[in-house]
This record gives sequence, C-alpha cells and structure tokens, in this order.
Amino acid sequence: MNETRHHVTLTVNGVVREATVPGRRLLSDCLRHDLGLTGTHVGCEHGVCGACTVLLDGEPVRSCLTLAVTVDGHEITTVEGLARDGELSPVQRAFTECHALQCGFCTPGFLCTVTAFLRDNPAPTEEEALEAVAGNLCRCTGYQNILKAVHRAAELQAEEDR
Repeated sequence: MNETRHHVTLTVNGVVREATVPGRRLLSDCLRHDLGLTGTHVGCEHGVCGACTVLLDGEPVRSCLTLAVTVDGHEITTVEGLARDGELSPVQRAFTECHALQCGFCTPGFLCTVTAFLRDNPAPTEEEALEAVAGNLCRCTGYQNILKAVHRAAELQAEEDR
C-alpha cells in the first residue's frame, strides 16, 4: 500500500525549502532526513524533553509532535538559523560563556526556547527564567549554568540593542 505523499514548502532559517513527505512525517524527521538539518535533536519522541524544540513563526514548538504537512507555508527557525552573518547569537554566546552545555544533546532545544523567551521577556527574573526552561530536560547539568546563561543572554541582547 502506497502512502500519499504531500508537497510542503517551508521557509527554514530564511531559505525557502521544499520536500515531498508522507502525511505522517514529523517535522523533526522532515528537518533532519528530508532537509539535512541535523541540529534539531530527537530525544523522547513524546514532546517531554524539549530537545526537538524549533521556532514555528517565532514560537517554540516540539517538532517531534508536529506533522510536517501542518506547517506548509510557515517559517521555521532551527538551531542552525540562530547565528547571523557568521556570528553566534547572544543566546548562543551566553551558553558558551556560562558553560551551560555539556554533552550538547539538549542544547538546540534550549537555545530555541530561550531565544523566543528573551524576545518576549528581555529582562526576566530568576523565577521567570526558571519557568521558561522548565520544559526542557538536561541530564548533564544542574541547570545553574543554564539559568546563568539566560541572564547573560539578556545582558548581551541589551548591549546589542543600545
């Protein structure tokens, strides 16, 4: 039995990309396998860990729970699209400066989550920062450095906005 395939057009990291996918293809699989963007990681495949988080029209979504056909015509930003003109984003720089990553598996999801969070809340409290990253799991760190990185990223973004 042949499964119906669907043509999808996505703007991924500012570039229009096209793929022909089965109706049940997850966005995470479309990004990784059909488009060759392997920065989006797949951990639990149940939307719990947050490793697969990407930005859909600027909002964080779990790509392992999102069907590729449902985002046809939309804009997707993956971890590969956070840097600008060859320069790491403030969030990426902060994660590096604050040693907020170890094995790196969860990092793409954290970076996308924090990018959207700081866009909406550029000067978060400790509690707000903790709540923002609570949906992303990391097995390597105790989250202290991740929270430091959220605040450092806010500082870096404020410096850039001056």
